[in-house]
Amino acid sequence: MFLFILALCILVAAAALCALLAVCRPSRAVGRAANLVGPYGAVAACLTGLYAVAVGPWSSVLAVRLPMGLPVGACDLGLDALSRLFLLPVFGLGMVCAVAGGLALRHENPRRHNLGAHWFFFLLLLLGLALVMTARDAVLFLPSWEIMSLAPFFLIDFNDGDSRVRDASWIYLVAAHLGAVALLAFFVLLWQTTGATTLLPGGALPLTLGTTGTGTLTALFILAVLGFGAKAGLAPLHVWLPEAHPAAPSHVSALLSGAMINAGLYGLTRTLGLLAPAGAAPEWWGWALLLLGLSTGLMGILKAAAQSNLKRLLAYSSVENIGLMVLGLGAGLVGQANGNAWIAVLGFGGALLHMCNHAAFKGLLFLCAGEVLHATGTVRMPLLGGLQRRLPLLGAFFAVGAAAIACLPPLNGFTGELALALALLDAPTLSGVERQMGLLLALAGLAAISGLAAALYAKAYGITFLGEPRSPFAATAHPCSWRTLWPLALPAALCLGGGLAGPWLFDLAAAAAQSALPLPASLADAGRAGLTQARLSMTAVAQVGGAGLALTLLLLLARRLLLKKRPVQAVPTWGCGFQGASPRIQYTDAGFSEPTAKIFAPVMGLKTRLEMDSGLFPQTGELYVSAPDRLRSGLFTPLFTAVESLCNACKVIQHGKIHLYILYILATLVALLVWGLRS
Repeated sequence: MFLFILALCILVAAAALCALLAVCRPSRAVGRAANLVGPYGAVAACLTGLYAVAVGPWSSVLAVRLPMGLPVGACDLGLDALSRLFLLPVFGLGMVCAVAGGLALRHENPRRHNLGAHWFFFLLLLLGLALVMTARDAVLFLPSWEIMSLAPFFLIDFNDGDSRVRDASWIYLVAAHLGAVALLAFFVLLWQTTGATTLLPGGALPLTLGTTGTGTLTALFILAVLGFGAKAGLAPLHVWLPEAHPAAPSHVSALLSGAMINAGLYGLTRTLGLLAPAGAAPEWWGWALLLLGLSTGLMGILKAAAQSNLKRLLAYSSVENIGLMVLGLGAGLVGQANGNAWIAVLGFGGALLHMCNHAAFKGLLFLCAGEVLHATGTVRMPLLGGLQRRLPLLGAFFAVGAAAIACLPPLNGFTGELALALALLDAPTLSGVERQMGLLLALAGLAAISGLAAALYAKAYGITFLGEPRSPFAATAHPCSWRTLWPLALPAALCLGGGLAGPWLFDLAAAAAQSALPLPASLADAGRAGLTQARLSMTAVAQVGGAGLALTLLLLLARRLLLKKRPVQAVPTWGCGFQGASPRIQYTDAGFSEPTAKIFAPVMGLKTRLEMDSGLFPQTGELYVSAPDRLRSGLFTPLFTAVESLCNACKVIQHGKIHLYILYILATLVALLVWGLRS
């Protein structure tokens, strides 16, 4: 635990230095200093934190109590298997993003961007995430959550000269505080119910249906889903995510998508263990989470398929993947409630394993998108194409991430979804046709999401990197050297090696799930048997996948050796009078998605507009395709506008007259006294 505290101290010290540099007069020397202190401080803290998390047995529980100074609550920090698992993406991806961000910002004009302030909030985000994952008391958890929630507002607003960036940062801030309101209500109700502020099971008054009541537990569950779901990006609370990720710098987007949204999943997992220890959760909680996760996953992947902006596509893909994780939690609760250890163990373990895998491939893809933006000046796919020839190493990294997130074996994305599929496949063993049909329909939904994801990333990679350049942006792309791209090698290696190490990673994820959501004693033996069987299945997949990778590498090496002394020339396609396709007749992103759009157009929210010359033989014609978020435009925008109007109307009471403010206070006190006497 000492090493973890040391990592927190390094983050605080580096953030303090960056804050001092932020208030200095802008100059190139100050900018270079900030761009050294921030990334190097983050790397030192993350390496220390990774060692602290990995040292000792995975199931060991470490705790420390620091001086608090408040009359309520305690400054309790703890490391258990669940905290360790969620800290791996925080420190691992945080280190990669810090290095990639330092390389990307090394030429920034210090008069245009305050790099000291940027790295201060980046370090503050890492500090908030680390505290959230280890806080064991609500009074410490809420300030840590607020630090984690406020820092991204300033990181997203990096390019604040763009009005769209400012709008995206404000949307994020509003969504973060709406979630925080629900969490504050949750912890207040929890404190009122149990008489304690601890976040570990076994507080002053245990939470059970017999002692607490169905209504209170239901209210706590709903508040937890709203509060943590807003941070995770569950539909319909996801509206901030596709706005914030494209607006933020790519190293920030990677950390938000690969680590910060996991805080919502962590909070929900920890809360379920607190509200329903030893598998006592009502069955309908599981079905509610399963349905919420499935609908979020389907909505996210369909909205992603309609996007032409690469970073916006990746943002909606994050919504889809968080939906799969919540689906796994729901399936695990259903298995627990029905005494099925196989479904419970694989559902919980598969959800947390997919969380780790998602951090690796989504971090890689966002960093690749940032390099595409740096090389071409745009991430609009209709203006790209042919980048594989000019940027071969970047294209290879993106292809690895795309194959992993498309759930192709033997990469890491396959193992998490395999665990979820194996959990849902055991549906026929449940009692009741409705339960069996429910899980089998969820399995069909999981298969549909996986298939659509494969098509989506074939589109993303093909339209961006293959074919011919569609615009001067792509034709004149700046080459990327290994000195710039080397940080991407770590998440790419995790995507490749994560699938081969799938059985070992699943053991870690299952142990973390069992530490927070333990099975009842009657299911313990069946749970161990299920873990053994699942490990054998994943081992077989890893062995076949490893052999396939080795064979592929041998064939590529043999081809290279055979062609080494032979002349290789490029010739036109087919070579029989057929000329290569011009950029004008290549597939666009909209054309690639057209078959999907014919079926799911209402869900995708596609809008088309055709502009053609009048007359029988038009000379030109242009088709415009867009996919605005209807939840934002139809629900949240009118709601926020109404709240803003109400707040503006209330400004009449803000007139600056002190004696009237005192009168307001006295009137409020009298009203509270009357209410208290009547009750």
